[in-house]
Amino acid sequence: MATTNACLQLLFLVIMSSGFLFHETLKPGCCHGDHHRAASIDTERVALLKFKQGLTDPSHRLSSWVGEDCCKWRGVVCNNRSGHVIKLTLRSLDDDGTDGKLGGEISLSLLDLKYLNHLDLSMNNFEGTRIPKFIGSLERLRYLNLSCASFSGPIPPQLGNLSRLIYLDLKEYFDFNRYPDESSQNNLQWISGLSSLRHLNLEGVNLSRASAYWLHAVSKLPSLSELHLSSCGLSVLPRSLPSSNLTSLSILVLSNNGFNSTIPHWLFQLRNLVHLDLSFNNLRGSILDAFANRTSLESLRKMGSLCNLKTLILSENDLNGEITEMIDVLSGCNKCSLENLNLGLNELGGFIPYSLGNLDNLQSLLLWENSFVGSIPNSIGNLSNLEELYLSNNQMSGTIPETLGQLNELAALDISENPWEGVLTEAHLSNLTNLKELSIAKFSLLPDLTLVINISSEWIPPFKLQYLNLRSCQVGPKFPVWLRNQNELNTLILRNARISDTIPEWFWKLDLELDQLDLGYNQLSGRTPNSLKFTLQSSVCLMWNHFNGSLPLGHQINPALWNGVHNLVAHVDLSNNNLSGELPTSVGSLSYLIFLMAQQQSSFWELPSALQNCTNIRTLDLGGNRFSGNIPAWIGQTMPSLWILRLRSNLFDGSIPLQLCTLSSLHILDLAQNNLSGSIPSCVGNLSAMASEIETYRYEAELTVLTKGREDSYRNILYLVNSIDLSNNGLSGDVPGGLTNLSRLGTLNLSMNHLTGKIPDNIGDLQLLETLDLSRNQLSGPIPPGMASLTLMNHLNLSYNNLSGRIPSGNQLQTLDDPSIYWDNPALCGRPITAKCPGDDDGTPNLPSGDDEDDDEDGAEAEMKWFLSMGTGFVVGFWEFFWPLIINRSWRRAYFRFLDEMKDRVMVVITENVAWLQKKCK
Repeated sequence: MATTNACLQLLFLVIMSSGFLFHETLKPGCCHGDHHRAASIDTERVALLKFKQGLTDPSHRLSSWVGEDCCKWRGVVCNNRSGHVIKLTLRSLDDDGTDGKLGGEISLSLLDLKYLNHLDLSMNNFEGTRIPKFIGSLERLRYLNLSCASFSGPIPPQLGNLSRLIYLDLKEYFDFNRYPDESSQNNLQWISGLSSLRHLNLEGVNLSRASAYWLHAVSKLPSLSELHLSSCGLSVLPRSLPSSNLTSLSILVLSNNGFNSTIPHWLFQLRNLVHLDLSFNNLRGSILDAFANRTSLESLRKMGSLCNLKTLILSENDLNGEITEMIDVLSGCNKCSLENLNLGLNELGGFIPYSLGNLDNLQSLLLWENSFVGSIPNSIGNLSNLEELYLSNNQMSGTIPETLGQLNELAALDISENPWEGVLTEAHLSNLTNLKELSIAKFSLLPDLTLVINISSEWIPPFKLQYLNLRSCQVGPKFPVWLRNQNELNTLILRNARISDTIPEWFWKLDLELDQLDLGYNQLSGRTPNSLKFTLQSSVCLMWNHFNGSLPLGHQINPALWNGVHNLVAHVDLSNNNLSGELPTSVGSLSYLIFLMAQQQSSFWELPSALQNCTNIRTLDLGGNRFSGNIPAWIGQTMPSLWILRLRSNLFDGSIPLQLCTLSSLHILDLAQNNLSGSIPSCVGNLSAMASEIETYRYEAELTVLTKGREDSYRNILYLVNSIDLSNNGLSGDVPGGLTNLSRLGTLNLSMNHLTGKIPDNIGDLQLLETLDLSRNQLSGPIPPGMASLTLMNHLNLSYNNLSGRIPSGNQLQTLDDPSIYWDNPALCGRPITAKCPGDDDGTPNLPSGDDEDDDEDGAEAEMKWFLSMGTGFVVGFWEFFWPLIINRSWRRAYFRFLDEMKDRVMVVITENVAWLQKKCK
């Protein structure tokens, strides 16, 4: 019995002691741990608190950093066994918002985190502070991410001491440039010490000093599998690979570096490469040359180099030639892995090969903005995994194949800006169950619409579109009934679709929330809609229809109008309808309004003062109405960002408000055909936008501008037009000399006023002036000789004034030889009018007499000078115009789009006139 009791007591002791041991094992480790580690772990807790003290934390993200157990603090991760801090993850998330970004200084106390192997401070805002050098002493680091955290200055070479580092991301979307001189001094010598590195991202870091050797530097990293060097200013893409160490490389991103060469062969000899991005460079030559030749292509295919490639992005370059052989070889792989192919915005041409249909893993195909011809191959229907197909802005033609309708994974289809023909029916769309975006638009407004959308009114689509653009396709005459179940649309463009109908009631009951509605250039009738919802910065265009009734802009018309979110609309164009009544005061609630065009309506009477609440407005076009009263001074006070002010053909009176001179962004001012009086403000020379060059494309809506004696419609290059038109008013006084400060002014029309005084002597400073019309005033004095230096001027009218003296000659004025330019200036003399100047020889005015040898020599000399001056003017004018187009790609594309647009408009006019003549003859 005693033995039994002893055994039970022993067993009890064992169980109790085990319980204590078990309890001790489960004890939370961080900052507690066993007694041997307590001191060092407490040091880590103190280090974290010091680190927190150095940071700014406006949203209190680190409010949990209190108490003894630091493992429970947000962003802190500890080792389960030792209790030491091993990870610090303080990346700013989207949910944190702008105020949730940490900033301040990174404390040296991080060095007390001896076991730290993971540090992530990305997506915060350190406002241009330097990356601390001591981070290079955190020797256990395997992961370091400081990307998009607004660090500045050079990368500290001490980071090269992190020999255990596997992942390094220093990508920067923006640089506060606190140390601009030092930021360009980055080199890559330090990365040779990162012997374990697998992932390197230096996107946006200035590495221009490393252009000559960057490939040699990264090739010393034998384990590197992912390399991102986009937007680093490298400029040099080596022709050969210095070593074979990059055998592990699978992802290579070198976009936007300004490479100006052909694509080197070694890129396609990296056997493990699955992702290659060389977009936004100046790469040239044939894609086939990049693979050397077809024999090399076959060899690369056998090696698996091409067959392993999943993503190939070569967009925004100058590559040319055809893609047939490349696609043929890729399609011949036993298992082609290609999923994403982006060759957009190049100069590629030829047909899209039938073999494309063999790339059965393809998910995204982008061939837009090239010169491909022919139709879409029927084999496109074999690409059962295709989700995106972008073929817009090519020269493809013919009919659209019905096999497109087999792509049941397709979400986005854009085949716009191609001269398609024939009929598109529901068979083309029947199985596109995932389709969200459909665009078959043409910018052209030609009356001959070659593609007909003939979809049965009984058909119910299997998809829910979000974006639909059928501009310049024949959709009408009826409003498309098949849209009646498309209640997820946010963009609907049916411009120039030959719809002669009213908008059906079911459309307004779809309860759409739109960011763009464009029904312009149709023959839609009835009243304007009274229940619309719009998103932030949205656009509404109902121009060139037959809508009538009141303007649909506010609660005065209907309390439910715009459904409570009307203030989000950014672009409203209601031009050329039959709308009547006043511009409602509720237009002032459109606080995000950028473009307002409501020209050529039946009767608008007065500008509501509430419009001054639209402080973000950029284009204000209310021409061709019946607005009266003074031009409000608040336009210049409350619309500081105004680009275009067009109030022509109204009934405004009074003087031009001085406040308009403060509009430093204004580059088109059109107040013509009103009843304005008083003088032209002398401060007009303060319109500094007309003396500044715009380097990048911007959209400013569509506008008709009177220039070169005719009205032209501008869209894509509207931002390049600088014009002042104050013609046909009752203005008096002098022509302000400040006008000549507007060095980029292209059109100046002050005709049909009561201006007096002289033409400013330094009118020749307006070197970009193309149109000058000062006719039908009371100007006097001589024509300034500097006018002859206006080498771009091609339209000049000084008639019906009191100008006197000799007409200047030379340069561009030699080509403007129409006498009507100077009519009814009795005191003018000299070419090209018949009146002789005092001292001229008798005989035929201003012509060499031919009576003797001296006269012949003088005439020959004058003729030679005339040809020389004309040639000089032509050469200067030619290069002034074409040089910017040669060096600026965005200007070049905008110019050629403008040519296409003008061609279409000319064809429209010709077609309409021919139709009218035929009708009249019958």
